[in-house]
Amino acid sequence: MKIGSCALVLAIGAVLLPMTAHADDPNDPTMRSTAARARDRAMIKRMNQQQLAYVRERDAKIMQNYRRAQGQGDGYADARGEYARKMTEWRRAVAACNAGRWEYCD
Repeated sequence: MKIGSCALVLAIGAVLLPMTAHADDPNDPTMRSTAARARDRAMIKRMNQQQLAYVRERDAKIMQNYRRAQGQGDGYADARGEYARKMTEWRRAVAACNAGRWEYCD
């Protein structure tokens, strides 16, 4: 069973490898003319610009949501500050208890 599945994976890889290797063939007969290369270059540039616009829009939305979440005051920094204040209060109470002030020894 193990040998059969390994052979199957190797066979699929051997079939698919030539397709990916020739994805950008420099000897492609359809790309020999200057006009075809210019069209291809323009199409690639347009696709890159569209992708850049999409990424910028996505990042702007993410940043807007992040800033909105930070502005609510429920963020990590506020929680961390509250934790630090409580820990400072608790340490003072422990120090007072150890110093003999029994009202802090709850």
